[in-house]
Amino acid sequence: MIGQRELTLQDYRSMLRRRWWILVIPAVILSAGAYVVSMFLPARYKSETIILVEGPAVGARIVPTAVEDPNQRLATMREEILSRTRLQQIVEKFNLYKEDVDRRPMEELVARLRSTIEVSAVKPMDRTNANGLPGFTIGVSAGQAQLAQRICTEIASMFLQQSIINAEDRAKTQLEFITKELQDAKSKLDEQDAKLAQFQREHSGNLPDQASNNFSMLTALSAQLDSVTQNLSRDQQNKVYLESQLSAQIAAAKLTPGGASPDTVSRQLATLQDQLASLRLRYTEDYPDVIKLKNEIQRLQQKLQEQPPANTQTTASVDKPGMPIDTPQIQQLRAQIHQVDVSIRDRMGEQSRIQQQIAKFQSKLEATPAVQQEYKALTRDYQTASDTYNGLLKTQSTAEMELDLIKRQQGEQFRVLDAPSLPQEPTFPNRKLFALGGLAGGLAIGLMISFLLEAQDTTLRSERDVELLLKLPTLALIPAVEIIKGSRTNGFVNGFPKPPANAAKLETGV
Repeated sequence: MIGQRELTLQDYRSMLRRRWWILVIPAVILSAGAYVVSMFLPARYKSETIILVEGPAVGARIVPTAVEDPNQRLATMREEILSRTRLQQIVEKFNLYKEDVDRRPMEELVARLRSTIEVSAVKPMDRTNANGLPGFTIGVSAGQAQLAQRICTEIASMFLQQSIINAEDRAKTQLEFITKELQDAKSKLDEQDAKLAQFQREHSGNLPDQASNNFSMLTALSAQLDSVTQNLSRDQQNKVYLESQLSAQIAAAKLTPGGASPDTVSRQLATLQDQLASLRLRYTEDYPDVIKLKNEIQRLQQKLQEQPPANTQTTASVDKPGMPIDTPQIQQLRAQIHQVDVSIRDRMGEQSRIQQQIAKFQSKLEATPAVQQEYKALTRDYQTASDTYNGLLKTQSTAEMELDLIKRQQGEQFRVLDAPSLPQEPTFPNRKLFALGGLAGGLAIGLMISFLLEAQDTTLRSERDVELLLKLPTLALIPAVEIIKGSRTNGFVNGFPKPPANAAKLETGV
């Protein structure tokens, strides 16, 4: 009836008192059996060693090293060490599984040996460096303690050698890659350098850093052009003045003997006075041409006062055609006019040259924005190529130093902290653990049997069972009646009617 209602602690105690032997017997039998079985299992001995991962002898600030995940590195090395080729060498070297060498394939023997080898990383104590690898443990199990130690020593030696080989190969591969990249970077840098030099040659004087010089030159040339233009205008005016004086001298020389006719002098004086009036409108009294005209007018006035009236005969003789007129004054004026013409030609040539230069500098200034944009692009590409080349050059130097450290065995390396141990006791089978396992299994089986028996038991053991069966409240309780031997009669027990054989049992201890 227990399976039909909620069980209490008292119910569990009652079941334990009734079924304790069902729990004890399987537990004792299975515990003893497991212990006996463990004595017949072949013993396995485990040898262990700890290998530390030591950093390079030179600090990372002096020789930076490539960053690599230590766990990934250990996993890679583990696969290399536990490869079929390496483990087959160990099988053949130590003559392992000699009873199965001819009957089993080598792959199966290698897999069997691999299952006896454990490689586990040592967890770092510093939680901030969770990705670090302070070291790792190698464990090897074998049927003999000395054999497990020898195999563990061999595996540890393989790890030490492989770490050096891997580090050197990695450093060489890294150096070769950087060297190739450095060559490519140098080719690109030379190409950009040639483009920049070609651009500077083609746009010499028109580069962005020369724009201020071009503007200064343009300003200076403009001022110089203004000065030349003013001097040219002055020379042209002077030429006009000298030509007018020459015409006056020639006319005077034709009218008078010796070139001094009073009428000619008068006309020449009137012409000079008109020129003086014209010059006074533009210049002051201190201007050289004005002073010169005033002196010439004064000279002609004195000459006109000194000369007598001219006769017609003399005039007629002077006006004859073919007479050469070449007085010193006329020669001097012609020489001055020639000098003025030479000066005008020079100044006009200089003016044309300055105008060409101004046009050249103006075109440079107009083309400066486009040239500047193209020059910036070339400079940027050159700077990028230069930075890449310098960075790779520095990286190559670091890789060379790292490779040198590895060859000197001063880089990161493995060191055996504890030599492979010689186990004194077998790690398998653990007889105590086997006995505890058998005990736990026996208790579990006993509990299961007790539960099944209690579930099938229909005995009424308490008023709760009666109420549950009859679905009626209890009206009275029958006290416990002790049965005396020999007091039974046919149909009666101690004066009470005998219950039928198929009636439900009711314990009187309720």
